[in-house]
Amino acid sequence: MSTTEHTMKTIPAKRVPMDSLRKTALIGGGLYLITFISSIPAWFLLAPVLDNPDYILGSGSDTQVLLGCFLDLINVFACIGTAVALYPVVKERFPAISLGFVTARVMESVFIGVGILSVLTLVTMRQDYSGAGGVQSAGLATVGHALVSLQEWTFQLGPAFVVGVGNGLLLGYMMYRSRMVPRRLAMLGLVGGPLICLSGAAVILGLITPSGTVSSRA
Repeated sequence: MSTTEHTMKTIPAKRVPMDSLRKTALIGGGLYLITFISSIPAWFLLAPVLDNPDYILGSGSDTQVLLGCFLDLINVFACIGTAVALYPVVKERFPAISLGFVTARVMESVFIGVGILSVLTLVTMRQDYSGAGGVQSAGLATVGHALVSLQEWTFQLGPAFVVGVGNGLLLGYMMYRSRMVPRRLAMLGLVGGPLICLSGAAVILGLITPSGTVSSRA
């Protein structure tokens, strides 16, 4: 036996302890729970803006809307946190796919962040130009419609389309192959992911409207 072979046999391979991986997976699961806890109430809190493109001209429910933005911001950090937490668990077996999953989660967070900025800009302009009339009022209405439309599109491209790829296809495939979760649960992602992507693509191509039944966020 050569010296090199003897050294390779005597030096144990470095592996992440199973308890550490289990703890990391639990943290990732907890962060996923936070994304639901924050994003669902945020959707209802933002309803005064999303359901009323003329919000910028009215009295407004600014406190409610700002709270919705804050919850969406928590959702952004939780989204990135899920990727950071789960990446060490799956990177050894799925190096390329796990990197794609992290990228998808970051992209989703960017889209959500742009949506937050559009709503915050709308609220600020409503506060600064409240009571405007005439031509200025018409211009504000146009800006308000544009900002609401931007927020709606950030959802279609982020929490809708990108989620179908990241959480649906990529994460679902890794969970299915690794058996880290029951295979029936992983199949929900493998089946639901493509459906979400198809829905988002149909909206982008103008085949269905964002307010349609297929693409509804509620």
